[in-house]
Amino acid sequence: MKAIWNYIRREEWSPYIAGVLLGVVGILAVWINNSLLGASGAFENLVGIIGKAIAPSLFDNMYFNFVMPAEITTNVILLLGIFFGSMLAALTSGTLKFRVNDNEQWKKIYGPQLWKRWLLLFVGGIILEYASGIAGGCTSGLAISGGMLLDPAAFLFIAGMFASGIVTAKIIYGKRY
Repeated sequence: MKAIWNYIRREEWSPYIAGVLLGVVGILAVWINNSLLGASGAFENLVGIIGKAIAPSLFDNMYFNFVMPAEITTNVILLLGIFFGSMLAALTSGTLKFRVNDNEQWKKIYGPQLWKRWLLLFVGGIILEYASGIAGGCTSGLAISGGMLLDPAAFLFIAGMFASGIVTAKIIYGKRY
């Protein structure tokens, strides 16, 4: 038991062990809850909950009543589990550290201004969320769950995700990447 606890507390895990555990979590999600892993819809659920509390008439529509209901769904629970699980993992490994803009490569190229980084993160998040809606799922929903089902669309998405990541890094960092 001590060996397992020591392994859990490591800063980095073997990708093979992490992959097997992710597969087990995916199988358990289907078996226990009859749903695949996916978190991108959670944001719409949360926006619907907040929106119905603030301006109920604006959020009383087909989308927030049926497509992405304004309620706590398995996606919301998964999103919260990802957040708190990663915090717990960082805490147990001793790597929990609150930082804002400590990337030296970013500072060297764009400067230390925090607003630039936050603006890019915000715009990138909007684009990613919009694109995941068009694609039919987020990374966890499409790549992981679709990959478990051997769905060809999942493998095309994974290839596109890595290719676009490389192109984005080249655009942002240029030859300094």
